[in-house]
Amino acid sequence: MGIYNVVSCAGVMLLIAFLVPFSRHKRAISPRVIIWGILLQIFFALFVFLVPAGTRIFLFFNDFTMGIIDSSFEGTRFLFGRLAIAPGNEGSLGFILALQALPSIVFFAALMELLYYLGIMERIIGIFARIFVKVMGISGAESLCASAQIFLGIESNLTVRPYLKQMTRSELLVVLTTGMATIASSVLALYVILLSDIFPKVAGHLISASVLLAPAAILSAKLIIPETGVPLTLGKVVKVEYQKAGNAIEAIINGSMAGVRMVVAIGALLIAFIGLISTVDAGLLYAGRLINVLFGTNLDLTLHTLLTYLFYPFTLAMGVPHEDAPAIAKIIGERIIETEVKSYQDLALLVKEGKIMYERSIVIATYALCGFAHIPSLAIFVGGTASIVPERTKDLSILGLWALLASNIACLITGAVAGIFYNGGGTILAG
Repeated sequence: MGIYNVVSCAGVMLLIAFLVPFSRHKRAISPRVIIWGILLQIFFALFVFLVPAGTRIFLFFNDFTMGIIDSSFEGTRFLFGRLAIAPGNEGSLGFILALQALPSIVFFAALMELLYYLGIMERIIGIFARIFVKVMGISGAESLCASAQIFLGIESNLTVRPYLKQMTRSELLVVLTTGMATIASSVLALYVILLSDIFPKVAGHLISASVLLAPAAILSAKLIIPETGVPLTLGKVVKVEYQKAGNAIEAIINGSMAGVRMVVAIGALLIAFIGLISTVDAGLLYAGRLINVLFGTNLDLTLHTLLTYLFYPFTLAMGVPHEDAPAIAKIIGERIIETEVKSYQDLALLVKEGKIMYERSIVIATYALCGFAHIPSLAIFVGGTASIVPERTKDLSILGLWALLASNIACLITGAVAGIFYNGGGTILAG
């Protein structure tokens, strides 16, 4: 184990310790949740990164996913022609996010809905839910929702719809945090398209990251608001409450329409938030110039600069080499205001421009960015959950900011776990 692997190991402990002062009930923190939250990540990471059979399985998933993504391009090319041809291929007009990457979401949303209709996803989610209930000692409802979040987005909350009204504040925070700390399978292809040129095995990494993030998110949420009540489904395994389509064709139609809504939402968020942030930056730059004139300083005042400073120590704690830490801190910081889509785009650009020196930094950043842990999704998850259970709107609005903090730390913990096992060759992480 090299020095950076040791740093990543210490970083996991430091990131967990960072959350303790924010805990609302420190004496109620459950050691069982913390210990198993860490162990589940470690066991899974060991299986994926170091056990040959585990490595082969996830390399298979990587190649399988890439094959599906290639198939999804057929519909996109049929609809958009040359505009849909990715860079590096004959006839390409360059990279166009809206026409080459976002349409894959529609295909994957339809595929996931079909898998639900066939009962495949229900069984997989049930396995994860049982594990969380049995080893972490949390309620069946929050376990089920956290498990669904590995594969779905805001619609995961529908799987526990009957229980939301009676959930404790601790359970509700788990629901919000796991939603914001994980990714939906429907956007997996989008991230793969953005990163595959610089990271050939990225699909396997993203699948791995999504699984690792669930226990990290539960751990983070339970640190901030430990359970002090008695959940209705404590220690029980509950069934998925999800309204299936009547037939396979209806499932594909429903999934496609949900994918279209997601594409529109992502596009709208990128337009709105990138534009608003540019406006704020213009004001900060003006203030910085004024300060420089008055005090003779050389201050570069922007939101990105401030967030880079904020996330720099966390980036070092994950085990990113100090030469790459400023660049990685910047893209992790910008994720909180501009979504992970922009951050993944910038990560790919930095690598192509030769501004990232170590492959280790790329791996850790890929895991740390794999989540909806940003302000745009805060409104989506709080608002979406409140629409299902309006009587809990007040609680949800208060818990939203705690979920933003917990989900960001969960993503950083997952990045550090990846850093522990990265050795630069021979495993799924060797790309």
